[in-house]
Amino acid sequence: MTPALPDALDGFLGDGRGRLGEESTPAGTDPTAADGPLLAVEDVSLSYGDLSVLSGVSLSVASGEFVGLVGPNGAGKTTLLQAINGVLAPDSGRVRVGGETVADLSSRAASRLVATVPQDTTVAFDFAVEDIVEMGRTPYHGRFSGDPDAGQAVDRALERTETERFRDRSVASLSGGERQRVVLARALAQETPALVLDEPTASLDVNHQVRTLELVADMVDAEGKAALAAIHDLDLAARFCDRLAVLADGDLLAVGPPEDVLTADTLGVAFDTDAAVLPNPVTGTPAVTALPEPGELDRRVHVLGTGPRAARVVSALATAGATVTAGALPAGDVAAETARELAAEVVTAPAFAGLDGEAEAATRECLAAADAVVVVEPLAPPLAALARDRDPVVRVAADDDPASAAAELDGAGADDGRPGSGGRTGDGGERDDGSAGPRTGPGGDRPPVEAAVRATPETVAAGVRRALDGSVSADD
Repeated sequence: MTPALPDALDGFLGDGRGRLGEESTPAGTDPTAADGPLLAVEDVSLSYGDLSVLSGVSLSVASGEFVGLVGPNGAGKTTLLQAINGVLAPDSGRVRVGGETVADLSSRAASRLVATVPQDTTVAFDFAVEDIVEMGRTPYHGRFSGDPDAGQAVDRALERTETERFRDRSVASLSGGERQRVVLARALAQETPALVLDEPTASLDVNHQVRTLELVADMVDAEGKAALAAIHDLDLAARFCDRLAVLADGDLLAVGPPEDVLTADTLGVAFDTDAAVLPNPVTGTPAVTALPEPGELDRRVHVLGTGPRAARVVSALATAGATVTAGALPAGDVAAETARELAAEVVTAPAFAGLDGEAEAATRECLAAADAVVVVEPLAPPLAALARDRDPVVRVAADDDPASAAAELDGAGADDGRPGSGGRTGDGGERDDGSAGPRTGPGGDRPPVEAAVRATPETVAAGVRRALDGSVSADD
């Protein structure tokens, strides 16, 4: 291990810290002992010439707290992190760490309080990984003395980031993701109470994304660090961060627990997109799905069915531009939650209680008002009975139905009498396959309409369009 690195190497990874010979934090001072949050951004504004990037931003991170900074590209996230570590000086306002104003500290003293993982991990010189990580110890080197704790700090950082096997390798020989973990190790070797990270998972595979954020969260919990990370992946941010701060156009739109911050309204303002936010079925944390621009299916469609497949159908129809109603659904069903998130009208009934009179009446009203009905099989008999006289009907068959292996929209609705084709029985009752379907009109003066177009959840909008554009008669 290199006992002391030359001044020319200080801060070359982009945090602008660690010049030798400057004043250090006074001996015996505990930066975490100050009153108030460990890291505090107070009414900070910052511009590049005439371009305002941050406008009166205030944010705090307590000891033992992991805060995620999220927002669109160009929102000012990197600029805010650079104001925190002292690379950029605010035009107004101040940043405090451990009660100390960063602008009043020497570079060396500030580097003992805040460590940075920059977004750009490009390394200008071809050093060994061990030497790169040891650069995190620069604030603790004296001009004429080494750092007796450097060895153990570097070993811990390499082990934590799973980069120990790269110790003797040239940093230029590493992949982008491997180099990103080495830069994280360098920040951990700095052993500061505050840690700021700019897109720390951007170049990592899924496995190391999770491991990296788990590592930061564990350090925050076990060591009382304050961590602030700009994170691009909203689902990962919600999973690992205690709070999220949404930054857009230089302003903080919302700060709070992920479930309070990640809402369709907030995301719509910040990212200028429609989004659905539902609990991740594995982690229970919010999961965000950005939705495309609504289509032009300006019709009212009612969905009968439950579970994830019905939820996907509701989403597909809403995305296509339809006004969606759904139900009756058991309270708490994922399809009901999805419909509510997408501002669809939902009829619910108590779980396991069956279809009561009130829910049945509400469902009949939705069916009567709908231009088309989508049946997501398998469907409970009481709901199938409600759909039996509706016209037109689009069927999304069950997963174990061979007919649903593909979206058979090219003639699947034709009433040719084949099993599964939607043909009618001879007495005008249910179809051969038992699915709901339309009958003849009053007095028999209208040919039976075949509208049981097969679709998958992803192609259901096309099925609805086909059924609405022109039904196929039994004589075709």
